[in-house]
Amino acid sequence: MNLYAISDLHLGHRSNRDALKALPIHPNDWLIVAGDVGETEAHLDFALHYLTQQFQRVVWTPGNHDLWTLPSDKTGTRGEARYRRLVDICRKYGVLTPEDPYTPWPPANPMCLLAPLFVLYDYSFRPDHVEMSRAIEWAAESGIVSSDEEMLYTEPYPSATVWCALRARYTEKRLAAAATALPFVLINHFPLRHHLVHLRHIPRFSLWCGTRRTEDWHTRFHVRAVVYGHLHMRGTHIVDNVRFEEVSLGYPRQWNPQLGIQGYLRRILTAPG
Repeated sequence: MNLYAISDLHLGHRSNRDALKALPIHPNDWLIVAGDVGETEAHLDFALHYLTQQFQRVVWTPGNHDLWTLPSDKTGTRGEARYRRLVDICRKYGVLTPEDPYTPWPPANPMCLLAPLFVLYDYSFRPDHVEMSRAIEWAAESGIVSSDEEMLYTEPYPSATVWCALRARYTEKRLAAAATALPFVLINHFPLRHHLVHLRHIPRFSLWCGTRRTEDWHTRFHVRAVVYGHLHMRGTHIVDNVRFEEVSLGYPRQWNPQLGIQGYLRRILTAPG
């Protein structure tokens, strides 16, 4: 029994959807999906329709693309209301979300607690000399402004910064209350640490990549591994003896179709025996 992870499926692209349908069945394994399934509710529904047949259990957390409200979206739901609609879709398929109790894995003889998180960004992944008041202007000077600024709404909260702070406080309390002898596997779309954001060609995009509020979560809590995506830069990093796994698939140009999605599943843990 294995615990696999992947993120950034970006199912708005047909080749990614076709690859998802071709993914082999893993009847005994669990899958973490760490955000950016697509840009519409239909993309999430499409993904979970297949993945819940291909894996024994699926764990999901939202990415920024999942939270977008496109101009073509007839539902018009934004911000918190959109997030709750995505959670409802997950629950229709029995998929674990950041609003569910943290789950022991494997069920028969637990090695860890799976903790899907939803902690946004607050523009704090920036150099110390850049003031918050001009952070977006600073990024724009290099020609970088995330599409989130047009399509990720934060209602009823006044900004992503406020929403992020609320989600971080909520999550900290839940992690503290759930702490046991079992270590956590923390699952978030965005990196939990600033230094993991290595964007050589677009360094100032770091503004939209996380919050410094989570910098010490891997040591403050008993953590075995951290799973994240968003960067489209797959890799394993060891920080303070904790494994950080970036598990993105990405856009069609960023992965090899000959390997299929199967070739990009990251094995996080294997159950004894």
